[in-house]
Amino acid sequence: MDSRTPLNPSQSWNTGSRRRFWLAYGGACLLTWLLYVVAGLDYQRGQQGVWQLWSAVYEATLTLWAPMLMGVLVYPWVRWLHERDFGLLSLAALHAAAALLFSTVWLASDFVLASLLFGPEHAEATLMQTALWRAITGVFVYVPVSTGFAAVLNARRARRNAVAAAQAESALARAELAAISGKLNPHFLFNTLNSLIALTRKDAKAAETALLRFSDMLRYVLDSKRGVADRVTLEEELGFVRDYLALESLRLGQRLSVEWALDPQTLQDEIPPLTLQPLVENSIIHGISPSVKGGCISISARRDALTQGLALTVKDDGAGCDPARLNAQDAVASPSDAAHVGGGHRGGGIGLGALRRRFALDFDGRARMHIHTAPGAGFRVDLWIPQALTA
Repeated sequence: MDSRTPLNPSQSWNTGSRRRFWLAYGGACLLTWLLYVVAGLDYQRGQQGVWQLWSAVYEATLTLWAPMLMGVLVYPWVRWLHERDFGLLSLAALHAAAALLFSTVWLASDFVLASLLFGPEHAEATLMQTALWRAITGVFVYVPVSTGFAAVLNARRARRNAVAAAQAESALARAELAAISGKLNPHFLFNTLNSLIALTRKDAKAAETALLRFSDMLRYVLDSKRGVADRVTLEEELGFVRDYLALESLRLGQRLSVEWALDPQTLQDEIPPLTLQPLVENSIIHGISPSVKGGCISISARRDALTQGLALTVKDDGAGCDPARLNAQDAVASPSDAAHVGGGHRGGGIGLGALRRRFALDFDGRARMHIHTAPGAGFRVDLWIPQALTA
C-alpha cells in the first residue's frame, strides 16, 4: 500500500478522454463515408474515371452529412437515459420514439438542403420518393449509434465503480494497518515501562541511565507514527533495537547475550518501523527472562541471492513451544501459547499476529514470515521483505 492521493472517480472522464472519444467517433464517421464512396463506384464502367469518383463522393456526402452531425446530439440523449433508472419497456419506448425523431430530422435536413440546391419542387419530389426508405434507414442508423454510446457510458460507469471499490478497499486496508501499528507501539511502551519500574527497585542509577536511553527510543516510536506507509532503513531499526537491548541488559545483566550477523549491503534497505523490535522483545520476555541462566538472541540480516529481497532472522535459545499448536494464520492456536507466540501480554497475542497481518496489508501479501520452534529448541522467526528492486 502507498500513501499517494487516490484517483477521484469524477476525474476518469477528463479532457483527454473526451478528445479521444470524439476522435474515435469522427474516425468511425470517416470510415463509413469512405465505404459509402467505394460502394458508389461503378467498376463495370471504369471509363467514367474521375467523374465517377466525384459523383460517388458527392452522393456519399449528400446522404451522410445529416446523420453524422445528428449523431453528436444522440450522445447527450443516451447519457440522459443512462443516468436515470428507466425500466426495460420504458427504455425501449423512449429509444423507439428517438429513432423516429432521428429519421424525421434526417428527412427534414435532406428536404431543406435539396430546396436550397435544386429548388422546392425538386426537394418535394425527392422527399415523396425517398420518405419511407429514409425513415427505415434512420432507424437502422440510430440503433448502432445509440448502442455504441451506451457501451461507452457503461464502460465509464464500470471504471468509476472499479476505482471507487479500489479506493474503498485501500482506505479499509490503511485503517486496519493503522490499527495494527497502534497496537504495536503501546504494546512496546507497556512492556518497556514495566522493565523500567522493575529496574528502579534494583538499581536507581541504572534506572536513570535507562530512562535517558528510553527517551531516544520513545522519539523513534513517535516518529514512526507519522504514517502507516512510512518506511525506515534497516540501520535505523537496528539502532532502535540496540537501544532496547541495552536497556534490557541493565535489567538482565549477563543473563542476556546477543549475536549479530549483519550484511552491510542491507543496512539501507527499507522496512516498516517496529518490525524487528517486537520479535526481539518476544524472545526476551518468553525465551530469556524465564530462564535462570538466561540465553542468547541472534539477529541476522542478509540479501536473498535469488530474489534480492531482505532476509531477516531473530531467534533465541529459550524453551520454545510445540509447533503443532501454532496456527498458520495468526501464529497462535490456544491462549496458553499466545503469550509466547504473540510477544505481548499473556493471552494477548499482539506481536507476531499483528506483524503477520501488517505484512499482508503493507506489502500486498508479498512479504513472508515463517516461524520455527520446538520444545527445548528455542524460537526462530524468518522474515522476507521485498525491496524496491524486487517489487
